[in-house]
Amino acid sequence: MVDITKLNGDPAVYQTLNKLNIPFDYYQHPPAPTVEEASKYWVDIEAAHCKNLFFRNHKGNRHYLVVFHYLQNLKIRDLELRLKQGKLTFASPQRMMKYLGIEPGSVSPFGLIHDKDHHVHLFIDHHLQQAERISFHPNLNTASLVISMDNFMKYLKYVGNSYEFLELY
Repeated sequence: MVDITKLNGDPAVYQTLNKLNIPFDYYQHPPAPTVEEASKYWVDIEAAHCKNLFFRNHKGNRHYLVVFHYLQNLKIRDLELRLKQGKLTFASPQRMMKYLGIEPGSVSPFGLIHDKDHHVHLFIDHHLQQAERISFHPNLNTASLVISMDNFMKYLKYVGNSYEFLELY
């Protein structure tokens, strides 16, 4: 068992992964608030590295976390049309903290552990279903964690937020 007190990131992430018996690979790196910056540190890490965007609808009453491979581009307009929620905009830092317990530059599905009311809906690009391993920040952009896709699905079941796989690009 890893001493989680010595790892960068949200202790709740490590506690949850340990509780669920989900093994992970840990990679510490300098702050990487964008995938462009983080990709410098992922060179030798075998995993599907993800870009994670947090949106709100135009009324501000629905929030969406969108996860896709970092080398792809999201067609936001297509997503808006499918959701029929009007224009999507990036959620504010205050909303990120309220719903995910994270700050800009550290957006991650691991933030869903802080969404006790299951307010945030998760969209995952369907291409990621083919990945054996997937990586995210542990709610802080100074490390990356890699877990198996099967264990990511186990984690999602545990946190209880709604999610769906979509063709995002």
